[in-house]
Amino acid sequence: MAMNEDGVRRRWSEGQPCHGLWSLLPGAVSAEVLARTGPDFVVVDLQHGAVAEAELPGVTAAIRAAGSMPLVRTRSPLFADVGRPLDLGASGVIVPNVRDADHARQVVAATRYAPAGGRSIGRLSGGADQPLVIVMVETATALDDLDAILQVEGLDGVYVGPGDLSLSLELAGADRAGELRQVLSSIIARAVSAGTPVGVHAYNGDDAARYAAEGATIVTVSVDSVALSELMKHHLAVARGQRGTGDA
Repeated sequence: MAMNEDGVRRRWSEGQPCHGLWSLLPGAVSAEVLARTGPDFVVVDLQHGAVAEAELPGVTAAIRAAGSMPLVRTRSPLFADVGRPLDLGASGVIVPNVRDADHARQVVAATRYAPAGGRSIGRLSGGADQPLVIVMVETATALDDLDAILQVEGLDGVYVGPGDLSLSLELAGADRAGELRQVLSSIIARAVSAGTPVGVHAYNGDDAARYAAEGATIVTVSVDSVALSELMKHHLAVARGQRGTGDA
């Protein structure tokens, strides 16, 4: 049975990680296949993925029926974009492009019914009265205001987007990877110290495990499109007799 929102919050409050998968591919069948592998949550990506908003009721229901929790990365931090996934079955949202603590407070308000916020009543499918709310730290301004963001009331966690953050901090490229890694470690440490759940976007289990070892509890293990591509390349190489020593 899938954990509910309070169950996830309890795990995080105890410092226990929840492990999830990230989905860019469309369709309820794809979502169900991911959810049946055993993750605690599956994130449906509306910002960069191929899922359409109209698919969300079916996709989120498939994830939940397969024993996982459906979260959605919203298209933007705009009020309507935050609220719509919650009306269409999401148990929580991960919100990109959050600038600072004031912006994070606006995001939280968009997920809460009055008098705590401005969310409108009219939920169509599933969802939650008190959904999980996670904001992304992926800009220099958010990093500058991190300590204040970590104290925002009603915020369930912060999630670091290393790619966009590296661009914002001018740390993109292999030659700056060490500096970026120090920044990521610092964010995790500051969040753990503040008692706020934290995660860093990962594309494989090794990176996810390293973040978890530093204290991250919002642990995304892999991205469906990336994992599928790598696996298919591997099997094609094996079939063609091109298997290298570094292949699995």
